[in-house]
Amino acid sequence: MKKHHAPALIAIVLYKTFVASLLAVTSIALLFALKNPQFLERISQSYLLETKLKIIEFILEKLIILNPHKLFFGGLAAALYATLTAVEAVGLWYERDWATILVLVLVSISIPPEIYELVHGITVLKLAVFITNVAILWYLLHHWPKHGKGA
Repeated sequence: MKKHHAPALIAIVLYKTFVASLLAVTSIALLFALKNPQFLERISQSYLLETKLKIIEFILEKLIILNPHKLFFGGLAAALYATLTAVEAVGLWYERDWATILVLVLVSISIPPEIYELVHGITVLKLAVFITNVAILWYLLHHWPKHGKGA
């Protein structure tokens, strides 16, 4: 018999998977830039970025001036957070209590800094992440007993 997952739970798992993927790509890019800093310079000067994605160009220009220790630490931190986020997604998919608790703790910790960021300047991305995290927190708090299967 196939297990039925609530649509909201599927959305949370997909969001966590997307975030884990972005963090993994970020980690790889940062660690690759550590070995080949000219790569970032070439990307930042590419025609594609020149005409379409000014924000990525801005980020890459900031990365170019980072020293190797900061690149390594940033890449390692992104890799660890990507792994943790992927573990959250898998645990939520299998409806484990520990995953729900982990997500609740991490999302709860992230909300105060997100509020601080919004107070200092609202952007669409900041607002979207904040609303998504509040929705995740609300959903898991209100539906946790229905999803939990124990350890």
